[in-house]
Amino acid sequence: MMRFFVTGEQNRQLLMNTLILMFLVYVALLWISNGLMYFHKMNLNVDSVLAYYLGSEQEFTQPRSYQSLLEVTHFHLFAMGMLVLTLTHLMLMTHLPTLVKVWLSVIVYGSAIADEAAGWLVLFVHPGFAYFKIAAFLTLELSLAVLIIVVIISLLQARKRLS
Repeated sequence: MMRFFVTGEQNRQLLMNTLILMFLVYVALLWISNGLMYFHKMNLNVDSVLAYYLGSEQEFTQPRSYQSLLEVTHFHLFAMGMLVLTLTHLMLMTHLPTLVKVWLSVIVYGSAIADEAAGWLVLFVHPGFAYFKIAAFLTLELSLAVLIIVVIISLLQARKRLS
């Protein structure tokens, strides 16, 4: 214990802990805005997903174009990849059992990819993939929330141990 005070390591640990907590607050805001953006365009009703991707005569909207999906996918693949990589890396420092860490990682990566692929599948393969889009979105949001909460709890427990 004395080593931490002599070397100043407890201050570095506290600073790192604080920076990660601030990052997680930022990610929580991103998580909220992701949900708000989804519900601004669609809801959990299959018809709303179909109307968004395939267009709607009643609402006078056009189907999504290949180019618009490509632009969104290009940005999302990088951004979501970095977010998921960072969150799963932070999760590695928690005291969760290894098998739980593996499964949570598989679920969050899989749902992020599925969420991106679902729009393409609805538009170019079959409208029935609208159900897949809804499931992928909900799974992604839930798994991101679990990661955020698990890491926050772990960091708060570490802060208690440091003080």
